[in-house]
Amino acid sequence: MSIPQHTSPCSQAFRLADLIVLMTMTLFGFAKAGQTDTLRLEFQPSYHGESLLLNYPISRGDLPAVSMVRMDLLLSRLALKRADGSWLESADWFAFVSASQARLTADADGIPAEDFTAIRFDIGLPDAIDKADPAQWPPGHALHPELNAMHWGWLGGYVFVALEGHAGGQGFSYHLAGAEARHTVELPVKFKGGGPRTIGVQIDLARWLAELDMVDGRQSTHSRPGDELAAQLNRLTAKAFSITGMNADTFYQSTIATAEKIPTGTKAYPIQITQRFAAPALPVDNPLTVEGVDLGRSLFHETRLSKLQNQSCASCHQQNLALAEDKPVSIGGEGQRGKRNAMALFNLAWHKAFFWDGRAKTLRQQVLMPIQDKHEMNAPLDLVISRLQADDEYPAEFAKAFGSPCINAERIAKALEQFLLTQISQDSKFDRAVRKEAELSSQEKRGLELFITEHDPKRGLYGADCFHCHGGVQFTNHNFANNGLDLLSSDVGVAAVSGLPSDHGKFKTPSLRNIALTAPYMHDGRFTTLEEVVRHYSEGVKRSPTLDPNLAKHPASGIQLNADDQAALVAFLKTLTDETLATSPSPSLATTR
Repeated sequence: MSIPQHTSPCSQAFRLADLIVLMTMTLFGFAKAGQTDTLRLEFQPSYHGESLLLNYPISRGDLPAVSMVRMDLLLSRLALKRADGSWLESADWFAFVSASQARLTADADGIPAEDFTAIRFDIGLPDAIDKADPAQWPPGHALHPELNAMHWGWLGGYVFVALEGHAGGQGFSYHLAGAEARHTVELPVKFKGGGPRTIGVQIDLARWLAELDMVDGRQSTHSRPGDELAAQLNRLTAKAFSITGMNADTFYQSTIATAEKIPTGTKAYPIQITQRFAAPALPVDNPLTVEGVDLGRSLFHETRLSKLQNQSCASCHQQNLALAEDKPVSIGGEGQRGKRNAMALFNLAWHKAFFWDGRAKTLRQQVLMPIQDKHEMNAPLDLVISRLQADDEYPAEFAKAFGSPCINAERIAKALEQFLLTQISQDSKFDRAVRKEAELSSQEKRGLELFITEHDPKRGLYGADCFHCHGGVQFTNHNFANNGLDLLSSDVGVAAVSGLPSDHGKFKTPSLRNIALTAPYMHDGRFTTLEEVVRHYSEGVKRSPTLDPNLAKHPASGIQLNADDQAALVAFLKTLTDETLATSPSPSLATTR
């Protein structure tokens, strides 16, 4: 397995088949996670099948509580089993896996488009590598001693496994090394190469340590000759590994939480975000937990958050509509008509401000506003809090999430924030086409070509210019713009918040992900179809002093897309629908109401 050579199209006259590649390598940045034929092993440390939290005591039955501080491994000799039983082997694959350093992935490039039925790898290193000069490895290499801190130094050789922690009030330190500690782990898993794949590999330390008495003089081993404890640990090694699943994506970002980051008694919520997305700035003072997300889900669907107890957040943000609604403007809990269309609530971790006019600067601030708004749920927060306090179950749920039964506005906001941050949209047909798991039709490819191409007739370019405002993996620049609508004097957008004439007519640029599900369109729901939206940008833009420059640069007549091109653009926009988001809200990982 090796890294193949790739070239990027450099001619302006590229083929339609090259559009996905060009987009991947440039405007949308989807190539940063690695080549398109990369296999990633994502290691998931656990204890009795539950995600491992370092420095967090775990107890089971009559066994002493165990708190892991370190789990470091050196791996080598990755191989893939073909359907015919033969093995595709790599002699130069090495990986350093470390829970404490959050190094939990290992990649292999150049995977051919063949069917495979299993993977195998060695815990430990071949003798020739183990005994060789460690200074040969460059900085950043898995076997560089300064990276892994697993080399014995003057004794020579590497530690293959380092397990350290506390049990029953005493420390333990298990270091396995040498030929006796080297083991081959073979795991069945069916997949096809030729595209990005992520295989989840669970390491259940409870299986590794299950037969040890860690508090009876057996707290340490360093693999010395005749060490029975080392032999026992070696025998249990392979039992700790199992496959958790396979994702056909360009890998997911993974983190491992520590006890200091989450409230006592809670479990970290295992959110998965593709590495094609930039790492989100999740709130450090409100880490995602299973209990917090589940509480937020309950509150999101709770009608007691409205004055008449007949409307919840989910009333205007419906899962099957990508957490938007199908009305031009929202109708309040008392039948009052609002003035804005409900925005879709996904991928909020990347937003810079909230609402069409940006009046809320954080998600935590935003979630409380509709509850109190007289045009929406119209419920004073004191009333909402008293209702929740009087409930038979909510105080206990708040205690699970935050450590005490106290219910206040801040905790309501934090719980809703946690739930909404789990609403991730990242698996549309377009995403699958980028991963070479799906193929766009010729019409959809034409729509993509229009989407990413400038409209600059003087230079022979006749695109739709969409990418200026809707580029990037999120299909939005998260900014505010005047997009040439004929506005009502009563709704001038951001200017009503900022007071600046330069903000007149500016509204938030929404993501085009799931756009086929979120009709009607614009801040006031004036357009009922995508065809109407495309027609507006082609021939209906109204000129004004604050019109976005990327629209104002066009002639007064607009870009004038013909009927076929307008249809192609609509066809491409429909490939951005994430059916998984629309049908499967973030799963509950704990007991919910």
